[in-house]
Amino acid sequence: MRTFLFNHIALSVKNVDKTIEFYQKVFQLKEIQNTASDSKTRWLSLGEGKQLHLIPRPNSEIKINKAVHFALTTSDLNSFVIYLKELKIDYSDWRDTPNKDYIRKDGIKQVYFQDPNGYWIEVNDDIS
Repeated sequence: MRTFLFNHIALSVKNVDKTIEFYQKVFQLKEIQNTASDSKTRWLSLGEGKQLHLIPRPNSEIKINKAVHFALTTSDLNSFVIYLKELKIDYSDWRDTPNKDYIRKDGIKQVYFQDPNGYWIEVNDDIS
C-alpha cells in the first residue's frame, strides 16, 4: 500500500512581498530557496520539510471560503491570540463571531483569521 505525507501548500497571491511579510510577522516563518524554478514564486518553511509556496498572480481572482483553509497548531493558543490583537489582526470563531475562539466537540480550541489575500488560516491547540 502506498503512503503519503504532506509536502507543501501553494497559494496564488496578489502581492508576494506583502504576503511574505505577513507570514513572517505572524508566524516567524523562514524564507527558503525556491529550488523548483527561477520564477518569482517564493517559499517559506513550515518546519519538518513542510513548505508554503506563494505564487504571484496579481491579476487572478482569489475566491475565499472559510471552509477552505489550512491549519497550524501551537501549544500556547492564548498567547498567540494576544499576539494577533497586538498586530491588530481580526480573528473569529468558526461561526464568524468576532474576537472569539471556538472549542470543538473534541475539546480543541481554534481561531480563524485571513491573510492579506483573503485566505483563511486556522490556528488551534491540537498538539497530539
